[in-house]
Amino acid sequence: MRSELTRFSVVKSLLKNRWPQLFGFIVMLAGFLYAIMTGFIGTPVGNNNFSTVFVWIAWWAILILVAVPFFGRGWCAVCPIPLPGEWIQRGAILEPPSRKPRRFNLRWPNKLRNIWLQNLTFTLVALFSTVILTTPKVTAVVLAAMLFLAVGMSIVFERRTFCRYLCPVSGFIGLYAQTAPVELRVKDKQVCITCKGKPCYNGSAAGYGCPWDVFPGGLTKNTYCGLCMECLRTCPNDNIAINLRPFAADLGQPSRKLDEAFKAFIMLGAAMVYAGVLLGPWGELKSAAYSVGTVAWFGYVMAFLAFIFGLLPALFWLAVKLGQVLSKSNVPARHVFAAFATALVPLGLMFWVAFSLSFVLTNASYIFIAFSDPFGWGWNLFGTAALTWQPYLTTALVPLQTLVLVGGLLWSVRTAQKVGREVKIQPVPVIVFSMLVTLVMLGLLL
Repeated sequence: MRSELTRFSVVKSLLKNRWPQLFGFIVMLAGFLYAIMTGFIGTPVGNNNFSTVFVWIAWWAILILVAVPFFGRGWCAVCPIPLPGEWIQRGAILEPPSRKPRRFNLRWPNKLRNIWLQNLTFTLVALFSTVILTTPKVTAVVLAAMLFLAVGMSIVFERRTFCRYLCPVSGFIGLYAQTAPVELRVKDKQVCITCKGKPCYNGSAAGYGCPWDVFPGGLTKNTYCGLCMECLRTCPNDNIAINLRPFAADLGQPSRKLDEAFKAFIMLGAAMVYAGVLLGPWGELKSAAYSVGTVAWFGYVMAFLAFIFGLLPALFWLAVKLGQVLSKSNVPARHVFAAFATALVPLGLMFWVAFSLSFVLTNASYIFIAFSDPFGWGWNLFGTAALTWQPYLTTALVPLQTLVLVGGLLWSVRTAQKVGREVKIQPVPVIVFSMLVTLVMLGLLL
């Protein structure tokens, strides 16, 4: 059951108006640049620097616990990273210019029009994550690198190529946006078929062509729609709608792509590794993750890669094959493997929520300290710099995490059953796999 939000004139007017979105963009861009600056010239102590505290505690908490589960790609609608490059690419800040600026405007190569590169960029960031999360200068370098790369790609390539094919955060959000109760869809696909000029994709005087290189008439899931609202502004037939819908509506359509399947394994495995490294009692493991460039770190890298690209997919493959044997199915194992990986999407999201609850609630008090003293220079702008560290909701944390993980498992079971009916394969082995990894995650967190 879906309910159209844009049927309300106030909502539609707000979303079509460029000024509120521009205001959000500018606020986010200012905060982003401020985080880069504080990372470079502020204190090297991570828990006293605005850069690490606000990016990896405050922003991360909002993203994982609120934005992605409830708004899907809502963050992408105000993300500042592509903004400067997009302004250069378009030759305008608000309304489309009368004449397009001369740029290279190249098409992204067809062979790379998938999310394999996003999988690799997220994995690369994950391998250095312990240092990135705790070292302000490294955080600043990563943020600045993403900004410059986005600008460079906007100058050379058309649309938001960086966001669609390279950004590690975009890949993460795109995977789990499938579970969100908000979607952008067309009201009537037949209207899109007969529409001349396809201004939602190609642009018009009313707005820009889809920055995400998506034709709205073909949208079936949230993964690749950045909620920029340009199609809402350009559609001459009032055929674009923002809808409320049941959670995880997209998961009723199992994926058939291996790049999307492996994204699910990378995210699931990374959450488990983070729980072990950042929250676990294993000092040697934590030391190896922090000691970048050492023999121990290379051992950690090899173990990390073997776990997310080897062990997890191999065990899942065995579960899928067993399901095929039980069902006496001749469907190609590759298609069944990709389809059943859909069941790992809600499980992985709840793994990240459970991990983030522990990480955020343990370190949230640093937000108030860094807010008053963003550079760690002894300031006390808002009277909170002298606060001492203390974890929050300590007694409620374990029950809450357990509830989240059990909820994720039940969600995964239900999705696996739907996929099993779709591909006519017994889902029980995949359900057992989900139960086992959930028990491991529970042990890592508790």
